[in-house]
Amino acid sequence: MIIKFIDFIFWGNNKLEKQLQDKTVKITLQNKKISIKNIETQTMNQKKLNIAVLPGDGIGPEIVEQGLNVTKAVCKKFGHELSYQFAIVGACAIDEVGEPYPKATHDLCMQSDAVLFGAIGHPKYDNDPSAKVRPEQGLLKMRKDLGLYANIRPVTTFPSLLHKSPLRADLVEGADFMCIRELTGGMYFGRPQGRSEDGNTAYDTCVYTREEVERILHLAYKYAGQRNKKVTIVDKANVLATSRLWRQIGQEIAPQYPDIETEFMFVDNAAMRIIQWPKSFDVLVTENLFGDILTDEASVITGSMGMLPSASVGIHTSVFEPIHGSYPQAAGKNIANPLATILSAALMFEYAFGMMEEGALIRKAVTASIEAGIVTEDIADNATAYKTTEVGEWIVNYISK
Repeated sequence: MIIKFIDFIFWGNNKLEKQLQDKTVKITLQNKKISIKNIETQTMNQKKLNIAVLPGDGIGPEIVEQGLNVTKAVCKKFGHELSYQFAIVGACAIDEVGEPYPKATHDLCMQSDAVLFGAIGHPKYDNDPSAKVRPEQGLLKMRKDLGLYANIRPVTTFPSLLHKSPLRADLVEGADFMCIRELTGGMYFGRPQGRSEDGNTAYDTCVYTREEVERILHLAYKYAGQRNKKVTIVDKANVLATSRLWRQIGQEIAPQYPDIETEFMFVDNAAMRIIQWPKSFDVLVTENLFGDILTDEASVITGSMGMLPSASVGIHTSVFEPIHGSYPQAAGKNIANPLATILSAALMFEYAFGMMEEGALIRKAVTASIEAGIVTEDIADNATAYKTTEVGEWIVNYISK
């Protein structure tokens, strides 16, 4: 790649200029001149990627290994320098240090440009309602401490997997929408929260501020402007005070985006519409609890939860992860579907580093693996089911060729 210079670029007192006559680049630096003939380099397009890798629990280490291998292959192909470090989170962190999101893990995330994350959760905590410390608390703390106020989940279908969807092919073919879920407010973080002294009454509190709602809605309109220019704001304004705040702010913000269609929809209606008419959505934005439920519902449109990636973005370092859980029953068996994690790596290249070509290549490789039948047992039907590592290796080889 040839570096293209404008005629004069100034950095303080240093001048870099181009002489067209002899194709020489002349650099004047503190009165010392260096001439370099016919410079050709790809330095302008090469970057250093510094990422934190958090495998987590269950199948997390297996699928993250494949996502990391694909990331390495892409960096090698495009000439990027990759630096990465591992850290613990979730049940494994509780077992090792007594807390699900240790300070050392947070410090590493803050020092990194992006986080590639697997999954958290373990049956010994899921089946113990009295547990004081839980893996999921680590995920909530990570979101809060990193300021990750938005989870972005693209929902797209793969032609060769339409038969795997529980919906008719004519309903889901061509479905392509984005769910944006608010992550750091609502009932998951509201206080007070707890149980009465006798244990017979439990309570949660749903709280939202204007600032939280405004920033997530502006983000939704930003993405809609890059897509098909439609935003669906999902709430329960006929019942909940927080939802009425969402609707009020949505009505105030919508006129600022006159070229984008805005619709408001109750969450129960949205749940039905996702099944009945998924192609009617472009960008769907909603609060934390509703988004948690609706995005999992939307995931089955593709035929497998193992196919959908996500990006959590906000104030500090962004986190890229598959939407599925830790699937502890499959841990260590080399059967878990790594494609959602690999596609999360594609989002990482695009959202964290602005590398659109790299992300597109990963998606192309994933599509090719599906069409070639190089898939794990959850989407293999009666054909040969490949191991987690075999799927990852095939995609790495596709990228590397």
